[in-house]
Amino acid sequence: MGCGWFLLLWVLPQAWGSSEVLRRSVLFRCLQISSFTNSSWMRTDALAWLGELQTHSWSNASDTISFVKPWAQGTFSSQQWVHLQNIFRVFRSSFTRDIQGFAKMLSLEYPMELQLSGGCEVHPGNVFLCVAYQGEHILSFQGTAWEPAPQAPQRVDLVIKVLNQDQGTRESVQWLLNDICPQYVNGLLETGKSELEKQVKPEAWLSRRPSPGPGHLLLVCHVSGFYPKPVWVMWMRGEQEQQGTQRGDILPNGDETWYLRATLDVAAGEAAGLACRVKHNSLGEQDLVLHWDGSHTSVGVVLLVVTCLGFLFMLILGLTFWIRKRSSYEDFL
Repeated sequence: MGCGWFLLLWVLPQAWGSSEVLRRSVLFRCLQISSFTNSSWMRTDALAWLGELQTHSWSNASDTISFVKPWAQGTFSSQQWVHLQNIFRVFRSSFTRDIQGFAKMLSLEYPMELQLSGGCEVHPGNVFLCVAYQGEHILSFQGTAWEPAPQAPQRVDLVIKVLNQDQGTRESVQWLLNDICPQYVNGLLETGKSELEKQVKPEAWLSRRPSPGPGHLLLVCHVSGFYPKPVWVMWMRGEQEQQGTQRGDILPNGDETWYLRATLDVAAGEAAGLACRVKHNSLGEQDLVLHWDGSHTSVGVVLLVVTCLGFLFMLILGLTFWIRKRSSYEDFL
């Protein structure tokens, strides 16, 4: 599997699937970020996800990998997990030493940052391991050896030559990617099945905001509280999709559900008859449809009204206090 494919595979597993589809296509991926300030100071942190759920973390200050999910050990025994963790501990130490050696050999300038992204699916062969330097993809592990990225600088060839001479490490990488990783993911899918197959229906509401153009409305469709992440939201007129629909990023809520908003800039006289349609796996065949009827209050107007009411309340409260205090003073006289 090429490094370009893992981004697509990270999105697809959760979409409209049964347990069998989930087992076939959920991607397990790990991300390591190593920052080198100078030749003697560095830090490495790592995270891991199964699909869209973070399962592990490994901070620079810790010698052990932490479970973010209680089922993150999968079906591996404690002895298997300790053995695997020891392998990664040795790797982290060796990685630091090797990068410092390459930096000296190639006269690389500090500070530098490297990212490693690796993972797999259940089926052997669907694996990847990529390395980026200063945010640019420079090399990856393909089959049995390291290869340069298409646009990698010439000096990467020397790094690859050195790496490929280490047959023991290459065999270990093959074993981890093609044997251990799929086996581990299969266990995670079993122990985390209830959470991976969880479905939460979205809630939706409409509002409008000031439009940059005169005589226009910016209609906003808010969709929140849904899980899993894949969702389809579109402004419609009847059965016709409105191509001017602008969808924002899907953002996380605090309860591990998701939020998305879709906007449409329309002339004020053309808003009637529009509707926001939401498709999500939890809804089955019954789409969520909200019709625009023109009665939805602008968020800006709401904030203005709330602010004015608050100011009026404080004014009345202050005036009442002043009158009572003055009355008490006059009674005293």
